[in-house]
Amino acid sequence: MFRVILALATVVLVSNPNVSGESRSIKGPDGTLHVDVRGAGGVPVVFLPSLAGTTGQWEPQLVHLAPTRQVVAVDLRGHGRSDPPKRAAYAPGDYAQDVKAVLDALNLRQAVVVGHSMGSAAALAFAAANPSRVKALLLVDPVDDPLKRPPNPGFDKYLARLEGADYPKLIEAYWTQILKEATPATSARVMADMKATPQQTVVQSMRALTRFDSSGALTAFKGPVLSVTTPMNDFPSSLHNVHPSLRHQRVTGVSHWLHLDRPKEFNTILDAFLEKVR
Repeated sequence: MFRVILALATVVLVSNPNVSGESRSIKGPDGTLHVDVRGAGGVPVVFLPSLAGTTGQWEPQLVHLAPTRQVVAVDLRGHGRSDPPKRAAYAPGDYAQDVKAVLDALNLRQAVVVGHSMGSAAALAFAAANPSRVKALLLVDPVDDPLKRPPNPGFDKYLARLEGADYPKLIEAYWTQILKEATPATSARVMADMKATPQQTVVQSMRALTRFDSSGALTAFKGPVLSVTTPMNDFPSSLHNVHPSLRHQRVTGVSHWLHLDRPKEFNTILDAFLEKVR
């Protein structure tokens, strides 16, 4: 983790053992965005994956919720089947514009937004800029507040090295570290998605996260928020430490991708949160 538009285009039907859905291409602010849309009814839930993540990383949650409500998973710009931006715009605010484009295209007035890791930064940025569009926020092992970190020249050097030829070796080592305690299926899925993500997307997103005022965005949103974390996300700069009043729940014995490692446990937390904000 990092401590750790509006026009619908081609629509392709996809199958699911529980409910049918659609894989859609949506015109975003800076390229075409791929989304996975399933179910109907209820307050919609929009899922935003981590850096180098894709809609497939939310499959257990889509299958779980689609029989009772509309669910949407988004490939953010430069990820999965979504286009990279024409200019290097990978800040949380840029990703938030993708989220707005998706909600507008699907005619969703309001949604619960669930963001994992970097997806939590996109969720926070979107909620801060569009509070009336967000019913509630569920942050999954979210980004910390970089403005509360001590200076770390070593991390600056690491980011510089990531821009060079050593990128494949360095990024795989980092992902291996935060996949500790992952199930084999989680590791295989996450590593494949990471290796398919362009280097520029990863590096520029990581750089932009070091400047993101996550605390300010969290403070700006007045609706319900829950942070679900792993033990590796417990720094002085972690949001639940910077904001002691933030509702916080911890899941142990999992990797950074806790919703893939323990989908039943995570879905129980998700259900309880959705029931409270219904």
